[in-house]
Amino acid sequence: MAMDRWVETLRGMAFPMHCDHMNHVNNRWYSHFFDDASLSLWSHFGLTEKALRERFNTSAVIAHTQIDFLKELVASDQFIIRSALTTIGKTSLTLQSELFHIDEELLCARQTMIAVFFNDKTRSSQPVPNAIREILEPVIVDAHER
Repeated sequence: MAMDRWVETLRGMAFPMHCDHMNHVNNRWYSHFFDDASLSLWSHFGLTEKALRERFNTSAVIAHTQIDFLKELVASDQFIIRSALTTIGKTSLTLQSELFHIDEELLCARQTMIAVFFNDKTRSSQPVPNAIREILEPVIVDAHER
């Protein structure tokens, strides 16, 4: 896996408030962790929400997300999320993130997220702006490369 192109996007700790009746982190929190990580990945490329709107006259909305839960986290477990851009299409791109238990170095969850470029005025999808495509194409990672 080309880990040098996977970016550390979040470090955190599971707290008791994240845990459910099974005493492990409830699935709702993984969405929260992965969402925070995706925002960090965008900013890593210089594409903050402010930059998307002001410099490129666009935004991105999440059209699809899928999370695979592989190993549980419990209260006091620390984790790290690494993320990468895996594809760019006509109007969308795919981001992948992996959440690892820090101490055990175990892959605990994997997320695939499809973001669609969005025109605020027409309230519809729009093509990926060429200037954004030029920024992102060099950092695409093959999702099947492991």
